[in-house]
Amino acid sequence: MANGIRMSIVRKVRALFAISRTSHLEKWLSAIGGSVSLLGILMISQASLGLESSAVLVASMGASAVLLFAVPHGALSQPWPVLGGHAISAVIGITCAKFIPDLTVAASLSVGLAIGAMHYLNCLHPPGGATALSAVIGGPAVQELGYQYLLTPVMLNAITILLIGIMFNYPFHWRRYPRRSP
Repeated sequence: MANGIRMSIVRKVRALFAISRTSHLEKWLSAIGGSVSLLGILMISQASLGLESSAVLVASMGASAVLLFAVPHGALSQPWPVLGGHAISAVIGITCAKFIPDLTVAASLSVGLAIGAMHYLNCLHPPGGATALSAVIGGPAVQELGYQYLLTPVMLNAITILLIGIMFNYPFHWRRYPRRSP
């Protein structure tokens, strides 16, 4: 009996630290797709914001790239969560930056409100929290854009990553993006 319990505990611990069963091809495709998408996003963001200011936004898009290219069929990787999550989060972040003078309060509220809004709009996309945050702490270049920040670079980047995701994954029947509904 004790041996059975011990084996059950060992299995559970091993499951926590399970080695990925993903093929080498899948891992390389994810890495290459993420790199290609970030190259496009970096070019757009640098043209819109300049090199220094684009770093904050590109971090949230990098997180989106992980979802789109490493888990292309995941619920959080689909087009509506990507577009809606980044869009609503950008609007909330910009609004908090404009109307809440305390940076700490604006930053924390922007993320919390973005999470709530994404839940209610059924577009939960974790990198959206970083998009809201970047609208607040992104510096003068982001602040100067105001609500234009939503369109350029946020939505332009989100659309770019989606289009690259569709085109990049299309040749691989097991990776077709977006996921088709049953």
